[in-house]
Amino acid sequence: MHERKQASQPEGILHTLLSIIVLVALVLGLTWGLRTFIFQAYEIPSGSMETTIMPGDMVLSEKITYYGRPPAAGDIVTFEDPDPEHMGRILIKRVIATGGQTVDLRDGRVYVDDVLQNEPYTHGEPSLALRSYLFEEITYPYTVPPGGLWVMGDNRTNSQDSRYFGAIPESSVTGKALFIYWPLTDIGLL
Repeated sequence: MHERKQASQPEGILHTLLSIIVLVALVLGLTWGLRTFIFQAYEIPSGSMETTIMPGDMVLSEKITYYGRPPAAGDIVTFEDPDPEHMGRILIKRVIATGGQTVDLRDGRVYVDDVLQNEPYTHGEPSLALRSYLFEEITYPYTVPPGGLWVMGDNRTNSQDSRYFGAIPESSVTGKALFIYWPLTDIGLL
């Protein structure tokens, strides 16, 4: 009987190690799957979405919504920075217009398809045209190309957005910003 216990101890240790390895692999695989297909957390680095989202806020962006429908005007989206110098960087802005719609900026106000937009989240900040530095000069009225999105930060005087880089491709969207989860003083749905 004593010999039998000694023979099973190495098997027991091996079984325990194998169990731990399988558990770690399962956790890592689940984490990767959730981040890739379900949601992603982001820390907001700038004030381009103030006062809706403040610098330092932690935001959860979910990906499920856009499996069933394309982004719509009013959605706050995370997307890949179109500037090749910042490849891999994720930005967050509000969708103002979608493919085929025409955006115009007149007297600091935003018009989509000739309709003045009600934008209380800008707190009356003017939406002035910016000089496009990234690609070609943007002229208004501007028609968003099919499969494109016109995005703008809520802090219109401090946001490099579609006024700077033009429409973004829908395919660059990484998710829909769902809620702020940190700090606790800012927690809430977007």
